[in-house]
Amino acid sequence: MRTVKAWAAPSATEPLTATTIERRDVGPNDVLIEIAYAGICHSDIHTARGEWGDVPYPLVVGHEIAGTVAEVGSEVTKHAVGDRVGVGCLVNSCGECDACRAGNEQYCPDAIGTYNATDRDGTITQGGYSTHVVVDADFALKIPDGLELDVAAPLLCAGITTWTPLRRWGVREGSKVAVVGLGGLGHMGVQLAVALGAEVTVLSQSLKKQEDGLALGATDYRATSDDETFTDLRGKFDLILNTVSADLPIKRYLSLLAPEGTLVNVGAPAEPFEVPVFSLIGGSKALAGSNIGGIPGTQEMLDFCADKGIGAKIEVIPADKVNEAWDRVVASDVRYRFVIDAATI
Repeated sequence: MRTVKAWAAPSATEPLTATTIERRDVGPNDVLIEIAYAGICHSDIHTARGEWGDVPYPLVVGHEIAGTVAEVGSEVTKHAVGDRVGVGCLVNSCGECDACRAGNEQYCPDAIGTYNATDRDGTITQGGYSTHVVVDADFALKIPDGLELDVAAPLLCAGITTWTPLRRWGVREGSKVAVVGLGGLGHMGVQLAVALGAEVTVLSQSLKKQEDGLALGATDYRATSDDETFTDLRGKFDLILNTVSADLPIKRYLSLLAPEGTLVNVGAPAEPFEVPVFSLIGGSKALAGSNIGGIPGTQEMLDFCADKGIGAKIEVIPADKVNEAWDRVVASDVRYRFVIDAATI
């Protein structure tokens, strides 16, 4: 075991504090990663504040990790000391089920999350708000040289979460895509859809981020508070990517889909949607959900981003500003992802 510095949540109601945690020794198929940057995801806040269930405190969160390999296990062949790597929402899975064999480790019933999960040795996994982490080598992604580590970190969650549905539903040249919300997820969804060749419209409550959305490549930006939006865009989109965790008038959004179009949710609202079935039947439309991505898909996404020059739009902060940053995330006051400089931990 090794002792490393970290910032942890002592309870659901207390601010994060500087502390130390234990990391396991490097096993035969493990890598030790010296963390350079850790992105702040809203999931970190929901989890640490006990909003998604019971938490064994103290807990270190963070599943958008970028850094370099500091040590490799005796059986590791895919990584070497000095390699640039990233870790996302998963640090292990069974490796044997149909989902794992298909490269969809996110669906494995025994998948192990990067934090707040029971690891194979019975300990609770601790996340990336730390100086170092030890993970199975198969769950460390290669970060291409064309990506800086700070802008790459949020790709390990926000990037793959939006990439997976875009790929699954076949977004390509000429596709008409709407992205609901221009936040940490939405700003990645816009960039990725545009790079895949889609014509992208941002749907947001107001036009206050219109300039940003158009700069990211969207060709249109509409306020959902304006009833004319739902009249003008009726039947237009092949895919609507909903990135917000809020209650939506689903019937109105389904009206924006073309026949056989799909509205896919990657946001996680607390309350269930009310879905009038005839809104689906009339145009053979689909309402779906999507959950991060597997290791092969995540590597594909990173390589695509490097090739297309895509990265998260970030604000880098020192570790002692993390509580302030969390408050700003909750208030939607970030454009568009906070990233912790791990050297300050």
